[in-house]
Order: sequence, then structure tokens, then C-alpha cells
Amino acid sequence: MTEVRTAHTADLSPAALQAVRALLDDVFEGDFSDDDWDHSLGGVHVLVREGSELVGHGSVVQRRLLHAGRALRTGYVEAIGVHAEHRGLGHGATVMREVERVLRGAYDVGALSAAEEAEGFYAARGWERWRGPSGVMTPSGVQRTPDDDDGVHVLRLAVPLDLTRGLICDWRDGDVW
Repeated sequence: MTEVRTAHTADLSPAALQAVRALLDDVFEGDFSDDDWDHSLGGVHVLVREGSELVGHGSVVQRRLLHAGRALRTGYVEAIGVHAEHRGLGHGATVMREVERVLRGAYDVGALSAAEEAEGFYAARGWERWRGPSGVMTPSGVQRTPDDDDGVHVLRLAVPLDLTRGLICDWRDGDVW
């Protein structure tokens, strides 16, 4: 039986957080850094279980994106993953359905950085690839992030967006997008 739980980081026990981290380390085959983990905390987590086993996870954290002269309250999607033995069973869609519910209820826009192999999955759900230049607001000012130009995706919600104009994210350690 599939169980879906949505909870803020503050409402997850240390054991639950440890299980999420272990799942993500497995899903990303050791390429999930401490910065990646930090980026996934402090917001809302979606946990999918099959019986007692955690098989899927995603989180939404608040960030500010600058676009067309506005600071947008953004639900940024982090740490989306489904255990390899449970892929192709709809768990990823289950995680995203709940993530998108959270986004629609609380944010101006949804955003995420997607690997190329996941673009079709997100596009089928209505996410759009950002076509304009990307950048980051660093402690020393705005810097372009050209390596991220093709990986940023948005879900249009409460504000109009011009996907060909610039999009700037707030600063953080590790991968800024």
C-alpha cells in the first residue's frame, strides 16, 4: 500500500530525516552532497512509502527569484528521487503531484533545476524550460550562470513570466540552481 506524507522539516524526526538522506544518497549514487542535503531542508517534504519502506522524496523550499524587476516568492523543488527498484510505478508522479499542490497554494512561481534525462517528465507535467539567461545574486553582485541556462524549469503560477528574459536566483553554498 502506498502512503504519501507531507511534512515540514521541523515535523520530521531525526530517524525520518536519516531515512530521507539515505534514500537520496542511494538515488543519486553517492553524488548527493552535504550542500544538496542542506538545500532540501527548511521547507515541506513529500515522502512516499510502500509499506514501511521509503521509496520516494521531494521537497519545496522558499527562495527568491528576480525576474523583470520583481522579486518572486518561489517554491524551489529539491531532492526529487525514487528508489531504483520502485521507478516506473508512478511514485515520481505521486511526489510531483503533491509538490505541485504545495506550490499552487503558496508561491508566485515554481522552479527547479532538472537533469537533461528528466526534462520530458517535467514537461509532461506543465513545467517549462527557461530560455533566457540565468544568473545568481552573489555577495559581490549579479553573476551569470551560463552552465545552468538549459537546466532551469519553471511552473507558471500567480505571475506572468517572459521565459526569454533573465532569471536570477538568490545566493547559497554549493550549486546555486
